[in-house]
Amino acid sequence: MIFQKIKFLAKTFIIVLILSMPSYSQDVDIIPYLKKIENGQADEVKLELTSLKIENPGSPHIMFLEGVLTENGQKAVLIYQAIVDDYPGSRYADAALYRIYTYYYALGLYESAEKKLGELNKNYPESPYIKIAEQNQLPVNPEITREDDKNDITASAEEDRSDNKYTVQAGAFSVKENAEALRLEFEKSGLFSEIKVKLVAGTTFHIVYVGKFVSENEAEDFLKTINDRFKLTGRVTSIQR
Repeated sequence: MIFQKIKFLAKTFIIVLILSMPSYSQDVDIIPYLKKIENGQADEVKLELTSLKIENPGSPHIMFLEGVLTENGQKAVLIYQAIVDDYPGSRYADAALYRIYTYYYALGLYESAEKKLGELNKNYPESPYIKIAEQNQLPVNPEITREDDKNDITASAEEDRSDNKYTVQAGAFSVKENAEALRLEFEKSGLFSEIKVKLVAGTTFHIVYVGKFVSENEAEDFLKTINDRFKLTGRVTSIQR
């Protein structure tokens, strides 16, 4: 049911985006590409994305289109958060924030979703996505979450433990506060992150990990994005059970 929620929210999002955006823009118009995606032509748009990025460097519109086409949810969230952080005045900033909200919501992380919805209300009070988000919102308190959603979340967590074999080691700190600061930075960007303690030659290190991935290739692809976005020199490593 969780993945059905993701598909439903994504479909609703694209339809509303197409209908709500005006036809003029100071940046490249991506509405035709969004319409193609809605019509099942995502692969065709992917083929055009590379040239669009070359022709429009630094365009938040193209960044947004790339986010919509990105199948890796964690990487897509990074793209959307970059739009919110670096281009808050972009016409797609509220849509990007809504996409982050749906990511949290679909995974059952209702408290985090609530925070993103709060940002959407505060920073973009006229956004059409506010009403949509409120209509789809579930209780934040896990104690009052519907039973079927609890089961789905539990099943998803079990699948996560068995399927995901790789993660990214983003940093190792002898000072715990520095590790916590990096972890919080990841979490603010909508990414799963955790800290594990490791004793090396008598020194205690706080290791920060970000993301979970099924394949090593997927993790390596994410590593490039994370290193560039956060100015890191992380590395891919196996998840320790």
